[in-house]
Amino acid sequence: MDNWDEIRTAYQVAQLGTVSGAAEVLGVHHATVIRHIDALEGRLGVKLFQRHARGYTATEAGEDLLRVARATDDQFSQLAGRIKGRGSDVSGELVITSLDFLAPQLAPLLTEFQRQNPELVVRYLIGDRLFRLEYGEAHVAIRAGAAPDQPDNVVQPYAQLAVGAYASRDYVAQYGIPQGPEDYHKHRFIAADNRDSRAPYHKWLWATVPEESVTWRSTSGAALEAALRAGAGIGGLPAAMGRNDPQLVEIHAPRPDWGSALWLVTHVDLHRTSKVQAVLRFLKEHAEEAVACPE
Repeated sequence: MDNWDEIRTAYQVAQLGTVSGAAEVLGVHHATVIRHIDALEGRLGVKLFQRHARGYTATEAGEDLLRVARATDDQFSQLAGRIKGRGSDVSGELVITSLDFLAPQLAPLLTEFQRQNPELVVRYLIGDRLFRLEYGEAHVAIRAGAAPDQPDNVVQPYAQLAVGAYASRDYVAQYGIPQGPEDYHKHRFIAADNRDSRAPYHKWLWATVPEESVTWRSTSGAALEAALRAGAGIGGLPAAMGRNDPQLVEIHAPRPDWGSALWLVTHVDLHRTSKVQAVLRFLKEHAEEAVACPE
C-alpha cells in the first residue's frame, strides 16, 4: 500500500459509485480514475469493484478497502483541521460546538463575529456528543455543567446559565398555572427522555413531578423546545429565551439549583492561534447577550 493516490481514487469510486463522479471530486480525467483502479486491482490481485451499466459497486474486498481508506481520510481531515487553525489571520474555517439549547443566542453572535471577519467560514456544530478537540473536530467548544477535565484542553469560565419553567399561552389558557407542587398532578410536563440526564432542571423534574404528568419526552433539546411552544406542556428553558418570547408564560422563575455553568473549551495546540483568540475575546465580551436574563 505505497500509493495513496490510487487508494484515494478507489475510495471516491466506492463512495460515489461512478468513475465520472470520482473524477470530478478529485479533479482528474476519468481515464486517470480507471487507470488507478486497474493498477490497484492488479497490485492486490483481487477485484475491488463489479462493473455494470449504472457504475461501480464495491466487492467484499472493495468494502474492506473502503473502511481502511475512510479511516485514513478522516485522520487526514482531522490533521488538516488542526493545521488550518495555526494561521496568524482570522480566516478559513472556524468550528464552534455547543448544545442545541444555546443556538438561538449563539448563532446571531457568531454571525456578527463573521461580519467583522468576512474571510471566515463558520461551522456551528450542535449535538449531545462531545466533539473531540484533540482530533481537530472543533476549535472551540461551549460546554455546560461541571468544568471539563479532559487532558490537553484549556478551560475558561464563560457565563452562568439561568433556567426557568415556561409554557405556551395556549397551554396556560387550557390548563392554567400550577400554584405549587401540589398542583403538578393536574398538569402536563415536558422532559428529557433520559432519566439520568445531568441537566439540573431535568434532575429536579424527574424527582419532583409525578411520572404520569410527564407526558412528552424526547432526547432532543430542539424537539423539547418545539413541543413546549406547540402547547405540549410545561418545560425548562434558558431564561434568555423564555422571558424574551411574548408567546410564552413563565411558570416558575429561574432557580439557582436549575442553573448551569458554561465553559469555553479549546485544545492547547490551537488555543493561542489568532483565530481562536479572536473568537474567545468576542464571546467573552458578549457573554451577557448569550445568556441575558431580562427581569
